[in-house]
Amino acid sequence: MDTEAQPTERDRSSRPSDAEEISDSGGPEDRSRFALVSRAAEWLPGGRITLTLLLCLLFLLLLSTFVVRPFQIPSGSMESGLRIGDRVLVNKLAYRFGSEPQRGDVVVFDGTGYFGDGDYVKRVVGVGGDHVVCCDREGRIEVNGRSVDESTFLYPGDSPSTVPFDVEVPAGTLFVLGDHRSDSSDSRDHLGSPGGGMIPLGGVIGRADWILWPTGHFTRLHRPGAYARVPGPESSEPDPVDGAHG
Repeated sequence: MDTEAQPTERDRSSRPSDAEEISDSGGPEDRSRFALVSRAAEWLPGGRITLTLLLCLLFLLLLSTFVVRPFQIPSGSMESGLRIGDRVLVNKLAYRFGSEPQRGDVVVFDGTGYFGDGDYVKRVVGVGGDHVVCCDREGRIEVNGRSVDESTFLYPGDSPSTVPFDVEVPAGTLFVLGDHRSDSSDSRDHLGSPGGGMIPLGGVIGRADWILWPTGHFTRLHRPGAYARVPGPESSEPDPVDGAHG
């Protein structure tokens, strides 16, 4: 005689359905979260729509604070690449986690106490330890003894600088210039100001990576290759006598 218990019809009917098992699998924590969201939506005027809008605004605020930030170009100092009214996207994570600005980067920085109140956008020409001179025999800027051909981004008709300078960039700072040199107030104009015209790394907000608006000017901003052959300050050496460049 088979003594193993056999399920009765009542046993089978009393078991929870698959749907019930799935719905219960979330646990009390999930149900508590859903209940909290529901209570918040009931408390707010407009209900879930208002709650969704508030969460979106919070997300955008966090994004702007820690990740990226739009910036409107206020002057013609970076023409012709960046024009008045252009809106660029500033990457605020570009110089986090050990990274630092490099020569050729377009950066947005807080100029308070150095350039004046407000934020500015300029191109990095020298980093900490660099020796920056203007100009060589051909009218070009020299960085660590290497002449730099800036023709790919310099405003048409502008010279690298009508103001001579010979500076050593202190560690932890940047020497910055506008691409439209004849219409730019930059490190050259503040050599006698507090900080000697240099921008502390702590004042850098981020790197301008994209032009977002107007749509016809939409593009990604790349670091030019003009500074690729510039040696580090510890290995600087003058250009060959003939001034040849690759």
